[in-house]
Amino acid sequence: MLLTFLSRFARLFRRARRLRTSREGKYFIAVTIGVGLAAINTGNNLLFLLLGWMCSVIIASGVLSELSLRGITVTRQPPPRIFAGRPFLMGIGLRNSKSRLPSFSIEIEDLVLAGAPPSPRPLDKKCYFLKIPPRRTQSTSYRHTFPRRGVYRYAGFRIGTRFPFALFRKSRDVELPGEVIVFPTVYPVAAPAPSGAGGGEDLRARLGRRGEFFGVRELRDGDDVRDVHWRKAAHLGRLMVREYEEEAQRRATILCDNGLPEGATTEDLDGLERAVSHAASLASAYIGRGYAVRLVARGTSVQYGAGPPQLTRILRALALLPSVRPEIPFAANPEAGAENLLIARRGHAPRMRPGIAQVHEA
Repeated sequence: MLLTFLSRFARLFRRARRLRTSREGKYFIAVTIGVGLAAINTGNNLLFLLLGWMCSVIIASGVLSELSLRGITVTRQPPPRIFAGRPFLMGIGLRNSKSRLPSFSIEIEDLVLAGAPPSPRPLDKKCYFLKIPPRRTQSTSYRHTFPRRGVYRYAGFRIGTRFPFALFRKSRDVELPGEVIVFPTVYPVAAPAPSGAGGGEDLRARLGRRGEFFGVRELRDGDDVRDVHWRKAAHLGRLMVREYEEEAQRRATILCDNGLPEGATTEDLDGLERAVSHAASLASAYIGRGYAVRLVARGTSVQYGAGPPQLTRILRALALLPSVRPEIPFAANPEAGAENLLIARRGHAPRMRPGIAQVHEA
């Protein structure tokens, strides 16, 4: 029995706790010290009684705050899409696993790995829970904005409380690794007019999908299962769908130039970010018009696809798109008969064959 108590006490002592004194707490400690000095100098029993009461308040504050922090688990609920420069709501779930005691005045801070070397740093937003009953879960959210695209990694949470007298703020860190991918900024943009590179009648502006039979291809996300060519699928051993002339013509290739020279300046980096954002906006516009879109960059490509799943794949690839040397070639070539759009930094568009691609400088 004694060994069990000592082991629990040792575990409690080893837990990392941060204790910060509030302004009111500093005043209270100063008054406590003054009362103690006065009691020692005068020998007044009333002052000793008052000193004991004030010390008991400090002890009770430590015990009750510890009980409030115990048994708390936190979960993170990110939204399905996060865009750079656009506010989003991060969901936070808090559960009190204690069987009888509630927790009061709980503050939650999300810890993000930042700096070099990366270290956990709290975000500028907090979530506050006034009371969490025993064996109950409560949820809230905080609003935040990430300035740039890319991967942001979380280290965990910082759980704190000022309960019960707001004299001290006691907190502890909880490890809960995670990451979110921030997509590039997407803004409204009109899809450019067809270039007519394919020649003949322009069928791309039509909304119908029942033109002349063109051929068969593999099933992609967003395809109608009614178009499956079962005889061909049985022969090849994989799902194949009928492709019609209108669908074959409604294709667009987004070529994003992510080449940067060594020693790139801040202006070069900003220009690349603008190009990536413009590529994402064009992809969204074309997919919204029913096009099958693919992404091609130096060292990276996303094959043709249509619908919201394809847009998510393209946005994810653009969010993780690194800068490479300009000598690295594009992962694929423009397709004849499709819309080809080249997006590059202003004044740094690579040379392409005439008529192959429309050039957009960001």
